[in-house]
Amino acid sequence: MRQKTFSFILLLSFLFFPMKAQQSKSDFKVVGYYYLRDIMAKPNKIPFKLNRLTHVNLAFLNPDSLGHFTEDFSFLKHFIKRAHQNNVKVLFSISGNPYYRALFQDDKRPILVQNFLSLVLKYNLDGIDVDLEGSDIDNNYEAFVVELASALKLHQKLITTALQFDPSSIKRYTDKALAQYDLINIMSYDHNEHNSDKRPGPHSSYANSVADIDIYATGRKISKEKLTLGVPFYGYVYGPDIKGLRPSMTYKDIVAGLSGAEFTDSLKNMPGGKSVFYNGIPTIKQKTTLAKEKASGIMIWQLGGDACGSKSLLNAIYKTAYKNK
Repeated sequence: MRQKTFSFILLLSFLFFPMKAQQSKSDFKVVGYYYLRDIMAKPNKIPFKLNRLTHVNLAFLNPDSLGHFTEDFSFLKHFIKRAHQNNVKVLFSISGNPYYRALFQDDKRPILVQNFLSLVLKYNLDGIDVDLEGSDIDNNYEAFVVELASALKLHQKLITTALQFDPSSIKRYTDKALAQYDLINIMSYDHNEHNSDKRPGPHSSYANSVADIDIYATGRKISKEKLTLGVPFYGYVYGPDIKGLRPSMTYKDIVAGLSGAEFTDSLKNMPGGKSVFYNGIPTIKQKTTLAKEKASGIMIWQLGGDACGSKSLLNAIYKTAYKNK
């Protein structure tokens, strides 16, 4: 009788308190950027585990000079279907384009917004991610974001953004524009300038992440529920023969064939006097814990840079975010 009573109570606990020990995917977002061109090249191959993500931002979608889209995106059909089967939202991400400043003008903006919406609805995407920087943030940017958000939300679609940490850039974004976004992805990387004559060092440290979250949480009073912390799946190379812009390397290329490279953030004394700085598994785990405390998730630039198996940074994020899964 005792055994039956205990079993009955145990059953009730699962019915009324399901998954209590586990954190739901909806509680912590894992947003990954992924190149459209990579899907186009191999439309039926997805080189990462979709169930480790909550959102995928497809980079980059941009219009022609008239605000139209002439490409056929039917190659996305398999990817979007697989993503939705895994409860992953898929968004088009828009970025730097020489036509945006003209297209944001009052006479062209309505057509551009309608064309974005039509594309989202046609291919059954979940929204638009606005990854615009620099001169694209002009006096018409706010109006564009407001109109795009209004159009998308009428159809229960998302509008998100990726924003820089640089104070001079942050000032460009009005409070009204920021209020439109469902999610703000903080690009907490590239802290060192790209010139090769700069002293070698990390471009995305843990201390950088703490400061970058504070810029938006405290400085712009954005709620943690709207913020995700960006992490890099790449590193930068320094060396005596490197002139101009520093070359970058994907994380998977950095750690390939090097035992233990995934557990550090730099490799020094490489051939030719080169060194490379990146984020390894311990730092990624530490940043994920920070994001659980101070934000609502992690953002990844970009998924194609990850390694496989035990070296995977995406797996490290997933295990840290959902410890009991």
